[in-house]
Amino acid sequence: MPRKYELKKRAERQEDTRRRIVQAAVDLHGTIGPARTTVSAIAERAGVQRHTYYRYFPDDRALGMACSGLHMEQNPVPDPEPWREIADPADRLAQGLGELYAWYERTEQMLTNVTRDAETDPVMAEVSALRFGPPLLAIVEVLSKGLVEGRHRRRAQAALMLALDFRTWRSLARDSGLSRKDAVATMVRAVRCAGSH
Repeated sequence: MPRKYELKKRAERQEDTRRRIVQAAVDLHGTIGPARTTVSAIAERAGVQRHTYYRYFPDDRALGMACSGLHMEQNPVPDPEPWREIADPADRLAQGLGELYAWYERTEQMLTNVTRDAETDPVMAEVSALRFGPPLLAIVEVLSKGLVEGRHRRRAQAALMLALDFRTWRSLARDSGLSRKDAVATMVRAVRCAGSH
């Protein structure tokens, strides 16, 4: 029995160490960004040695997946499933954009850093696509119903993707100073216009 207890305690300590390293990295990514975060800074913040860090995370991809997973766990992307109940496509889009834009507001600093660094770091670009790609596809699938159909489907699809993009929200909210409500209304109108004659 003592052997099992020791093994359990050891596993708990290892999980605690791993979690501290990941949380330290998430905190640094959110303040200075992934590209500017060093192994030394993560190790110091987590209270571990560099060799301990490398034992858990031998490469940037492993750390990126762990960090993005923890960040998404702490800040989940809006769930589009309840939006299916909204019959009118424009109302559904307004609800979806409103929730997504609120999420962008809450996670702005992290998304700004990650978006910036993903432009020059292939690993960060891959991790971002793997983590954010599936939730975004689920959102697109729900919001496109009734909006992205007919002759102007490609135009409407392009407008919808533009409306969902974090950089579009930043342009509307930060660069142009629109409220969330006005940003949503602007993009709903743009998507509807793109899909009409």
